[in-house]
Amino acid sequence: EIADMQAVADSEGTGIRIEPWDYRYYAEKVRKARYDIDQTEVSEYLQLDKIRESMFWVAGQLFGMQFVKIDDVRVYHPDMSVYEVQRDGKRVGLWYFDPYARAGKNSGAWMNEYRTQEKFRTEITPVVSNNSNMVKGKAGEPVLISWDDAVTMYHEFGHALHGLNSNTSYPTLAGTSVKRDFVEFPSQLNEHWLRTPEVLNRFALHHKTGKPILPELVAKLDEAANFNQGFSTVEYLVAAIYDMKIHLAATPDLRIDAAAFEKQTMAEIGCPSEIVMRHRPTQFGHIFSSDGYSAGYYVYLWADTLTDDTFEAFTGAGGPYDKSVAKRYYETILSVGNSVPPDEAFRRFRGRDVDTDALMRGRGFPVTKNP
Repeated sequence: EIADMQAVADSEGTGIRIEPWDYRYYAEKVRKARYDIDQTEVSEYLQLDKIRESMFWVAGQLFGMQFVKIDDVRVYHPDMSVYEVQRDGKRVGLWYFDPYARAGKNSGAWMNEYRTQEKFRTEITPVVSNNSNMVKGKAGEPVLISWDDAVTMYHEFGHALHGLNSNTSYPTLAGTSVKRDFVEFPSQLNEHWLRTPEVLNRFALHHKTGKPILPELVAKLDEAANFNQGFSTVEYLVAAIYDMKIHLAATPDLRIDAAAFEKQTMAEIGCPSEIVMRHRPTQFGHIFSSDGYSAGYYVYLWADTLTDDTFEAFTGAGGPYDKSVAKRYYETILSVGNSVPPDEAFRRFRGRDVDTDALMRGRGFPVTKNP
């Protein structure tokens, strides 16, 4: 990646050597030259309602779920819609959808669990929501979203499926009440189904012509999916290692200079000179503002590892919609919450420990697949 960027800088006669402050600027130049994806053209095929329908369809194919719109429950804003989630005619839970931006609403996208599944005293079904900040269009016109927005919708819906598919006795162990890495595991896994031909050909339809997304656009998206993964992976690992090291070094009577500790850590791990930490240590909110991610910033990457290994279980069998693998995933991981230790849950699903090389394969690095 650095060689590609250096070649661009050299061709411009800049006389520079790529430094951390040059990285993103020249990476974007390389990306545009190599892939030249028109995101506006892509969004012409991504209608909000169709993407929502596609998520329902995938959940039906994998977990036998049906989503039935209901109008007899109260909502806190008229933009919200509510669906009764069913399996074999029986209620599984309720799913609320609050897609549009408005004054006073939090930014970003997230999943809420208003009521957790349990069977302790009586059977209680979950109530969850997905919330986002799409720009509401004119009446009668489809809302077009970006590819990144579509990925985010699938991600957050993965959290919702985690809550809806819960099947445990105790609410404290149900749904998304799991270890940090297992919180992000089902959500990041769910992103994979957006890119499948079954979804794109059925639901990524041009808002005017109704025709499926062009194969050449899909090919460009596939080619660009792993662009700059060297930088992304190393930059993340640098932050995660720093987080772990500084928490291991801390003692009640030791005063640590965060900046000096950063310099020492970067030298110890051999951090490439072209990369610096994504956050200055004293502004690294994830690891210092609370205990939520302290000594645990690595979990996002570990969740990606679980995700890639799990999706390989599907593709290595009958494909992304293999019923037997989906059933095993539901029974061993998605439904058990924290009633089974996560490492044991994964072994029950995969028959072995996590193959960390799956992450490298998923990111396009040249590693062989274990038999």
